[in-house]
Amino acid sequence: MKLNRLLISLIISLLFIPNYMLGMNKEDISVKDSIVTASSLPSKDSVIRLNSLQKSIDTLHQQTNIDSLQQKDTLNKKRLTTFIIAGASIYAVSMTGLYQLWYKNYPQSKFHFFNDNDEWLQMDKMGHFTTTYYISKACYNSLRYSGINENKSILFGGGIGIFYLTVIEILDGFSSQWGFSPGDMTANTLGSGLFVSQQLLWHEQRIQWKWSFHQSPYAKYRTDLMGNGLKQQWVKDYNGQTYWASINIHSFLSKGSNFPKWLNLAVGYGAEGMTGAARNSTVYNGNPIPPFERYRQFYLSGDIDLTRIKTRSKTLNTILNAIGFIKFPFPTLEFSRGKTKFYPLYF
Repeated sequence: MKLNRLLISLIISLLFIPNYMLGMNKEDISVKDSIVTASSLPSKDSVIRLNSLQKSIDTLHQQTNIDSLQQKDTLNKKRLTTFIIAGASIYAVSMTGLYQLWYKNYPQSKFHFFNDNDEWLQMDKMGHFTTTYYISKACYNSLRYSGINENKSILFGGGIGIFYLTVIEILDGFSSQWGFSPGDMTANTLGSGLFVSQQLLWHEQRIQWKWSFHQSPYAKYRTDLMGNGLKQQWVKDYNGQTYWASINIHSFLSKGSNFPKWLNLAVGYGAEGMTGAARNSTVYNGNPIPPFERYRQFYLSGDIDLTRIKTRSKTLNTILNAIGFIKFPFPTLEFSRGKTKFYPLYF
């Protein structure tokens, strides 16, 4: 099971995200102005002054947007150097740690491929997809923060996401325990591709990739694979994980739409009944395991896009963006085994 290594990669990606660049959209820049009521405008002169004030505000708003975009495209060598040094250091430390924690304990072999596409009902592939998506996004944000232009930030960010996970696959290829998985590489490429394609097409992420978890009843039968207790199971137990494509409806509507910017429609995928990778175990440590049915689950739900909620607190904005990858609990429909199930609140 590779999810522990992928979790380290995802945590590393979040370390790259600069505070103020997270989730920025051109519509999020606002100018505070006073509210003038109709009762305070008794004369034509007052109306003229109000119109003049509004034009000034509009001009300032436009200039703010222009200045912001110009600032983003002005190279900041200090920030870029910091990003390169920090990125290289984290990369070296994480790869050394991965080798010491996992690969060192297993015999090395000639480079070989390994087909694991039938394992865990492809939930492990969703983990790969998610990791490259967020590493790509984090590196893009850091490059834009450093003043690299939009297109270069997109391509380099996406490339770094794929590169990082490719190195892990190569290490797997030389380990007798695992192997280079073409299925994993496909998921890695698609995860980065989701970020890159949206950024090139829309210059924003209208479809966010998200994750949620709840404890399942299956982990207790194979604690070696799925963890012992919540602190391990949220990482190891695929039965309790759900991956979501969270679609921002407002971004697809006309510019003047009053539909809430933060309200999303989410489509999810999960799987349950798994006590083994490709097939279920029948016994563990001398204890029999019930014959659970392995099955896929598809979900339809609402979601809240925390990255589009802006407050006056920079710290709170940073927190909202940092946890933006988590699917917000919402009423949900599950479609599985030919049946439909309703959850008043699903996570």
